Amino acid sequence: MKYSAANNTLIIYLDEEIDESYSQSNRDKIDDLIESSNIEKLIFDFTNTNFMDSTGIGFLIGRYKKTKKQNIMSYIYNPNKHLEKLLTLSGIYQLMPKINQN
Repeated sequence: MKYSAANNTLIIYLDEEIDESYSQSNRDKIDDLIESSNIEKLIFDFTNTNFMDSTGIGFLIGRYKKTKKQNIMSYIYNPNKHLEKLLTLSGIYQLMPKINQN
């Protein structure tokens, strides 16, 4: 799992596939990063992600709940067209707004 932290922002660079295996192996790592970092924003970068199933949606919602308790804003960045449709249908954008590439 790759990430960067700067200017009170934690960016998680998601893998090519966000499925049950990814969710299980990275859930605790990301939660630890959220708790140990002094951040105001969490960004999930979908630039390299080509596939996500319902487990991935649950993974995102779980991280949203964790950040919400700490008053940290969560965002989705750069999903491809297929993921955009899935994220829209899931309603995730009501919890985590999409931010656009500059």
